[in-house]
Amino acid sequence: MDEAIDARGPLQTVDRALQILLSFDETRRDWGVLELAEEFGFNRSTSQRLLAALAARGFLISDPYSRRYSLGPAMWHMAALWERGGGLARLAETVLARLAESTGRTASFTVPDGYHVRCVAAVDGDSGPVRSHPLVGDLYPAHAGATSRAYFAFLDPLVRRNMLSGRPFARYTELTEVDDAALERLLDDTYRQGWAYSEGEFDQTTRAIAAPVRVGATPVGSISVIEPKVFTYEDDLTAQVPLLLDAAQRLGNLLANRSAAARSRS
Repeated sequence: MDEAIDARGPLQTVDRALQILLSFDETRRDWGVLELAEEFGFNRSTSQRLLAALAARGFLISDPYSRRYSLGPAMWHMAALWERGGGLARLAETVLARLAESTGRTASFTVPDGYHVRCVAAVDGDSGPVRSHPLVGDLYPAHAGATSRAYFAFLDPLVRRNMLSGRPFARYTELTEVDDAALERLLDDTYRQGWAYSEGEFDQTTRAIAAPVRVGATPVGSISVIEPKVFTYEDDLTAQVPLLLDAAQRLGNLLANRSAAARSRS
């Protein structure tokens, strides 16, 4: 197309660099110079300069043997800064607020944290808070409750078994599953169903439904609707599953944020 990346001004160059960064996903882990040029319609020189510039600032790293470029440490730094600064919570709250209003119950979003999931955002419904203390910051173990099961059930089974097999599981209530084989069956059932339900497995005073939040095919967290067992509702909690699944998809789409890149490439 053009012979130099600055031929049409710096804004075009910036836009192209952003297109490259947004093109990485679970199926596209690296780029070579020529295939990037073919994909985006650049010439070879433009492709090389863009990749080299991003690598020089740490947004990409170059393998000296294959000469292919993958995401670099600057991306991790910016992602971590965004989450610590509340960016992830603010993004999730836009979806959680609508879900809490529609269901009348507390809605929460959790992300993986080792062998747990950690609540990063929560919005209360009309019935009020689930607990006297905020949910944000709470950790939920992999083996207890719908909130964590909705994430771990959708991991690759081999990855999940390597993480959980042989670990000692604490019993939080009489309903907590602590047997390896039984837990594996429960996770498999959750995967087939597409969402999870629990009542008193982790906190005996609450019940919850939860669904995975995915970016593409990769689970990145879970979204839950939670109610205290002492409250009386006009409808059953499981009647909220369609709203839950819709919210999970909307949040996944927000986190993917591929629309601009997809339009440019099409």
